Amino acid sequence: MEIQGRLLEVGETVDVSDRFRKREFVVEYADNPQYPEYLKFELVQDKCTMLDDYNPGSDVVVHFDLKGRKWTDPQGQVKYFNSLQAWRLAPAGNTGPPPPMPPPPDDMGVEEFENIDDLKF
Repeated sequence: MEIQGRLLEVGETVDVSDRFRKREFVVEYADNPQYPEYLKFELVQDKCTMLDDYNPGSDVVVHFDLKGRKWTDPQGQVKYFNSLQAWRLAPAGNTGPPPPMPPPPDDMGVEEFENIDDLKF
């Protein structure tokens, strides 16, 4: 999934345990500018440094996964948690079309290229 918006807040990296760290950030998503949404994302482990090059106010594209967890507390009650886990961050506006396909290799002649479906295996 991906979303484009304005970076509103950038949190510090937090060491949750000696082997797990995360960093949260908030993006203002204005699909309808009259009613913007404020979405909190998280980065985990080595992805935490991706925010180092961004400041609040930057327009960004966030690629993320929607994560959901089920947890049973000590009293036996089941609780559910959702998170938006980002795995890529890019400046907005750099999402143009993919580059064109490269031409066929020079050693393949035009006739061979046109008859590529006739290859015998």
